[in-house]
Amino acid sequence: MTNAHPRKAPTRRQLLTRIGTLAGSAALYQAMTSMGHAQGTDFTAPPVLSGAKRGTRVLVLGAGLAGMLSAYELRKAGYQVQILEFQGRAGGRNISLRGGDTVTELGGATQKVGFAPGNYINPGPWRIPYHHQGLLHYCREFGVELEPFVELNHNSWLHSSKAFGGKAVRYREYAADFNGFTAELLGKAIDQHKLDDAVSPDEREHLRTAMRQWGSLDSGLNYRKGVISSECRGYEKAQGGGLNGEPVPSDPFDRKDVLASGLWTWMAFHERLDMQTTMFQPVGGMDMIGKGFNRQVHDLITLNCKVTSIHQDDKGVSVTYNDMNHGGAVREAKADYCVCTIPLPVLSQLDVQVSAPLKAAIMAVPYASSVKLGLEFKRRFWEEEDQIYGGISFTDQPISQISYPSHGYFSRGPAVLLGGYMFGPAAYDFAGMTPQERIEHALAQGEAFHPKHYRKEFSNGVSFAWSRVPWSMGCCSMWSEQARKTHYKALCTMDNRVVLAGEHASYVGCWQEGAILSALDAVTQLHKRAQGAN
Repeated sequence: MTNAHPRKAPTRRQLLTRIGTLAGSAALYQAMTSMGHAQGTDFTAPPVLSGAKRGTRVLVLGAGLAGMLSAYELRKAGYQVQILEFQGRAGGRNISLRGGDTVTELGGATQKVGFAPGNYINPGPWRIPYHHQGLLHYCREFGVELEPFVELNHNSWLHSSKAFGGKAVRYREYAADFNGFTAELLGKAIDQHKLDDAVSPDEREHLRTAMRQWGSLDSGLNYRKGVISSECRGYEKAQGGGLNGEPVPSDPFDRKDVLASGLWTWMAFHERLDMQTTMFQPVGGMDMIGKGFNRQVHDLITLNCKVTSIHQDDKGVSVTYNDMNHGGAVREAKADYCVCTIPLPVLSQLDVQVSAPLKAAIMAVPYASSVKLGLEFKRRFWEEEDQIYGGISFTDQPISQISYPSHGYFSRGPAVLLGGYMFGPAAYDFAGMTPQERIEHALAQGEAFHPKHYRKEFSNGVSFAWSRVPWSMGCCSMWSEQARKTHYKALCTMDNRVVLAGEHASYVGCWQEGAILSALDAVTQLHKRAQGAN
């Protein structure tokens, strides 16, 4: 029946909100990546800049990765560079929290991190895809040591409150059964000649063989309990030695439960380009990258500078700021050019003298709300009891996931895991809670994975709500397709003597790589402008 009143197609933001509401924030993030927010990058090498006109001054606003890299490359090219930073630290959203740190949110809620020495949580970026070659290049150049980050762990848990009686199941068990039943259905369709119109006889035989091997099927193309399936999903009684060493095969789940569960969402998550192995993390915390960048330009940075206005004319740029190191005294910095990396939700509230197209672009891009929770436990029970070493367990509950540390394996004593990572509606809900309430919800929901140990072994925790962070007012840029079509070029194009940089000025939003690539493009534009090339 034809609908006389066809529904209007949902906007991208409406679609993402629905995905986040129905399937959880990890599914929302997966949808964001498929819409162009996180993908492989085009970095090949740093720009070759040289021959800066002597005495040309550049003012960089913000000492995050984009700002520090801009300053690094510009000084190398011969420019005189100064960086003004709002915070009392460099690094921007590249941050790690350790014992003794303090987190103060908009509204005044304050948390004192109580982690044991050596433990940390990364509230911002926490992993680096192998194809983010721009960031990896500078990590190598600046001496930042990296180690593998375990994204996919076949022994981790998948949980849906609506499937398998609300009990978590092992990723390997579910994945083996999903692949097995899918292969069986396809294999039988081949044998029943239901695909004859779609594939040639040679292709049918190849496909039949592939399904048998990929899906762990028996000679009759059946996926069933036995040694073959247990070699993928695991045994009921594991292989051993001696007289009682014979293993006992495990029972697959019911096919209807596997297909109806929706847990295949998390299998697809790991197949996205930006989530594929190998992934990396800095040894000792993500802020080791910020510290590595800071070592290159620390002498150029003035901290605790609250920018209030950015003005420009044909002769130069003037920036007014409050010097919080001296009681908020009003000061002015002047330069020939400016690289502005201030997050757009903050920049949109300042007195910024730029063209109408750039001003409209700044106003057009909201930032996502995101919340992360770091929970410290008295011991690594997930390793000792469940043999989980790194990786992520997923749930349809608001916390979305927990991620086990990819470092310090087998160590004794306290350890920190990521106790929740939320985007979208769940993030706004958690941001509206007190820090204590967030921790309580995280513990209650995390018990779905580890009911025996989660509360018993809990020591302390910290939450980080990006929408309540005064210096960013959000986690990362959320370009809509229409906004990108209308405003992206204006946002990234140098406006007289001001050019913007940051992950928002890239197609690699929400990743550090976006900040790197945008900074390199920004300084290249600035250099050409200064050389009179445009």
